[in-house]
Amino acid sequence: MDTFLSAAEVAARYRDNSLSPVEFTKACLARIEALDPVITSFITLTPERALADAAAAEADFARGVDRGPMQGIPYGQKDIVETAGIRTTGQSKSLADYVPTTDAVVETKLRRAGGVLLGKTTTWEFAHGGPSWDVVAPPAANPWNPAHHPAGSSSGTGAAIAAGFMPVGIGTDTGGSIRMPAAACGTAGIKATYGRVSRRGVFPNSFSHDHVGPLAWTSMDAAMMLSVIAGFDPLDPGCADEPVLPYHEMLGGDLTGVRIGVPWHWLDEAGTPDASRAAFEEALAVLAEAGATIVPITLPTLQDFSDAKKVVAMSELYSIHRKTLIETPELLGESLRYRIQCGALIRAEDYVQATRWRTLLTRATQSVFATVDFILTPTAEPAGKLEPTPHEWLFTHKSFTTPFNTTGNPALSVCNGFNEAGLPYSLQIVGRNFDEAGTLKVGHVYETLTAWRKERPKLESFVTAEAA
Repeated sequence: MDTFLSAAEVAARYRDNSLSPVEFTKACLARIEALDPVITSFITLTPERALADAAAAEADFARGVDRGPMQGIPYGQKDIVETAGIRTTGQSKSLADYVPTTDAVVETKLRRAGGVLLGKTTTWEFAHGGPSWDVVAPPAANPWNPAHHPAGSSSGTGAAIAAGFMPVGIGTDTGGSIRMPAAACGTAGIKATYGRVSRRGVFPNSFSHDHVGPLAWTSMDAAMMLSVIAGFDPLDPGCADEPVLPYHEMLGGDLTGVRIGVPWHWLDEAGTPDASRAAFEEALAVLAEAGATIVPITLPTLQDFSDAKKVVAMSELYSIHRKTLIETPELLGESLRYRIQCGALIRAEDYVQATRWRTLLTRATQSVFATVDFILTPTAEPAGKLEPTPHEWLFTHKSFTTPFNTTGNPALSVCNGFNEAGLPYSLQIVGRNFDEAGTLKVGHVYETLTAWRKERPKLESFVTAEAA
């Protein structure tokens, strides 16, 4: 059975009775069993739970009960999302045997919506330190070429979707950890507006920058999942009381009248290679043909956003893991230990000043949205080799994703073609706060006007190569 189906295709086939949730789930589990040893996208599989969820969804369909767009859809949970009765390790030896007694809010919502949990997907340690080989399990690899990384920290979720193990999954994003795996693996992934999705029951990284959201094969699939997991949670102090829309029903039409701003100086500052710039310019041409107007804009520098974010986020990371670092440092991987220790060197004055600077950066960004509807950039460069990240990268890397954790704006990454090595290029679409529908629509329009969603990794060829 073909598991290279989008969630929208699967949902439609369930409803016309041409596909069974149980049979599709069995096919996903069989593909995982055969091919996941190559990319290790799952840390814990839950086949019994998956088949029970699928059987319940199938029974609901038979009785005429429709719980919405996620009913019967297989998904994975990043292994920092608590799942009752299912091991949740954060990829860390410090929680190797931790089994939560309650579900995170996002898991509760997906379960009530009839979703099918396949298991827990590989992450960087506590969504920050990696890729690492000195933690509870090996890091995930990129299904387009397992010698390359799938980015992080929602590595396993992005890799599993691209590999055809599941149509959708949950990731988290503190500086790009949904969008960068989406970019590296050629999937879609949206960090919704800060506060749009509850983080309760998800291991924190940086309280003031953390987001939870979907990765998926298409923008439509991401919209389906976001329609289920979004919503106000009064017990999450960062959650926003804003109405949730049926995002998957709002993606039609063209882009006539839409104004898209491009901060060209960011591409210069990041040293974007000519090939990546060319792919980006081709994407802009597609959107212009769909009716959009492309205009240059000016934003604060990438370095400004990076500096403000790192001071705040590293301070908060240290506050979260200080006790473990001091009492049992051997249970943390070397990469995460280094990053936590950096937070111990930041003064309260530095934290306060960075928070004030963040406010100014956010105001400057929101003022640009008075003149444009969306901001577009590349998401990240195509994936490099799967190897430890040098410590200095933490301070030298110029990121297109980090600014929108600072500002909180919704940001979507979609596939933007492939380089000569067959690895994906990526496009980042950023909208006004709480305009997830518009942001996803731009991604959907782009995907329908290009052929990139027809391409899939040939993971089987790497199994054959290893066997030879």
